[in-house]
Amino acid sequence: MRLRHVVVAVPARDEEQLLGRCLASLDTARAALASVRPDLAVHVVVVLDRCVDGSAAVARAAAVEVVTGDLGSVGAARNIGVGVGTRAALAAGVPPQATWVATTDADTVVPGDWLVQHVALAETGVDLVVGTVVPDESVDPRVLVAWRARHELGEGHRHVHGANLGIRADAYASVGGFAPVPLHEDVALVEAVRASGRPWVATDRARVRTSARTVGRARGGFASHLAALAAVGVPRAAGG
Repeated sequence: MRLRHVVVAVPARDEEQLLGRCLASLDTARAALASVRPDLAVHVVVVLDRCVDGSAAVARAAAVEVVTGDLGSVGAARNIGVGVGTRAALAAGVPPQATWVATTDADTVVPGDWLVQHVALAETGVDLVVGTVVPDESVDPRVLVAWRARHELGEGHRHVHGANLGIRADAYASVGGFAPVPLHEDVALVEAVRASGRPWVATDRARVRTSARTVGRARGGFASHLAALAAVGVPRAAGG
């Protein structure tokens, strides 16, 4: 089915320093989509979860919807953002089959063609797009070497990141959405959709860049993975 509405859900907890660049990149991606698909409405929802910094002011300065909550869970925050956006689509008369949900993170920068690529893939008939993520330019070079040694960034990759996911709204609802958990809500969602038999694709066509910090908002998340790589280091090649 041809899409009519796109929801972008962005959870944030104390991301005053990085949220602005995320929203600027989303605005660029939204403009790029509008240039080729002016018929598509794009609804960006930022969910501020227990923020005590200036994240609210950053979000409200952008052309996005802002929701605040005391959730303490990235899964719950993503789910609320998706819910706000999909309910707005329904109220506008758009069925779930024609609504695409894209998720990213407040410390992430998406490429200009991010939404264009998601929509193009969705309109081939897939119900789930699993994208790739790389550390941004602030990453330690040795950590980047270790990262590249452990990640295959190509078509059919095996990684899952909430910072670069897309799902059709009816598929999202059919598996219960993001679970209200502090970690791996993205993996659980992807596994549920795959198990349901719906068509999906893992792609590197719209790679995003996420903060290379090693102290993050969720223990065990992307930042923790980079910290572990930094601690282990990179073994020297033989003779090198």
